[in-house]
Amino acid sequence: MATGPRPRTARRLAIYALAAASLTITATAQASALVPESPARTTPAAMSLSGKVSAESGVYVSDLDGWILQALDIMAAQGIPGSYDAIHRNIMRESGGDPSAINLYDTNAANGTPSKGLLQVIDPTFQAYHVAGTSWDIYDPVANITAACNYAAARYGSMDNVNSAY
Repeated sequence: MATGPRPRTARRLAIYALAAASLTITATAQASALVPESPARTTPAAMSLSGKVSAESGVYVSDLDGWILQALDIMAAQGIPGSYDAIHRNIMRESGGDPSAINLYDTNAANGTPSKGLLQVIDPTFQAYHVAGTSWDIYDPVANITAACNYAAARYGSMDNVNSAY
């Protein structure tokens, strides 16, 4: 007889863990509504910039929040509008936060230019809206975010105005 949790029990535990994480994200999003907006960026109240950027080196933490914050700083310097909440919302919808995501099944893929990265940008759009000072690698999280936000600003006024595939 095997020991350890039954597969169904393990699956349920994973679902409960995801639900708990979702509640945390929801609480953070609700708290961010209470934080006054800055012209440069909107950061959830539960997140401190000091926790995402090393004071000694100025290096951002290599995770989704760090990538978004670094992109927001670059965007502010370049005059590209966008908020933390809008970028995060669109990333979660487009790639679930996976910087190596690639869509091989949509119209873009059928035309030979699959959508890639956190914000599912196609190569021609990435090249046209690339932001100086960022990597030319479409899978680089910060380069992907800034190019997508630059495109969204040109097309829709800001990533804040994007609520579906763009």
